[in-house]
Amino acid sequence: MINEILEDAKVRMQKSTESVATEFSRIRTGRASTALLDHIQVDYYGSSVPLGQAATVSVGDARTLVIQAWEKSMIPVIEKAIMESELGLNPVTAGEVIRIPLPVLTEERRKEMTKVVRQEGENGKIAVRNIRRDALGDLRELVKEKLIGADDEKRAEAQMQELTDQTVARIDSLVAEKEAEVMEV
Repeated sequence: MINEILEDAKVRMQKSTESVATEFSRIRTGRASTALLDHIQVDYYGSSVPLGQAATVSVGDARTLVIQAWEKSMIPVIEKAIMESELGLNPVTAGEVIRIPLPVLTEERRKEMTKVVRQEGENGKIAVRNIRRDALGDLRELVKEKLIGADDEKRAEAQMQELTDQTVARIDSLVAEKEAEVMEV
C-alpha cells in the first residue's frame, strides 16, 4: 500500500515536471521553435483544431518558422489565427508558404520573459507540493485505519519528502536553464 502511494506520487510528480518543460517550450526565446505555435487553434471547416492539424510547421532557420498549409484556402485563416494570438508575430505569405520571422527580443522583454519562466516554475513546484500533501493524507488514512504503523508512516513520509526535494530540484534546474536561454542574446 505504501509503495503504491509513493509510486503514484512519483508518476504524478514526473508529469508535473514534464508539464513545466512543455510550458517552457512555448515561451519564446530568440530562437525559432515549432512548439511556439502548438497552442494556436485555427478554424478548419467549422471546427477549431490545433495549427499542426491544418498545416505543416517547420523551422526555416534560427529566426524563421515556415508553415505549409495543406489547403490553399487555409492560408488566410492560419495568418489570422497567428496575428490574433498574443505572441506578437507577423506572418508573411509567399504563395502557398507562410513565413514567420521572429523579432529579436529586447533586454526589457527578456527580463519579462524570465519572470514568466519563474512563475511557471513556481506553479510546477506548487503542483508537486500538492501531490506530496495528497500522498501524506493517504498515509495518515492508512494509519487511522490501522493498516500501517506509525514507524511505517514516518519512513514513507521521509521517502515522500526526498522525492519532493528531488522533483523541486529538477524544476529549479529547468528554470535556470530556461532563464539562461531567454537571457542569451
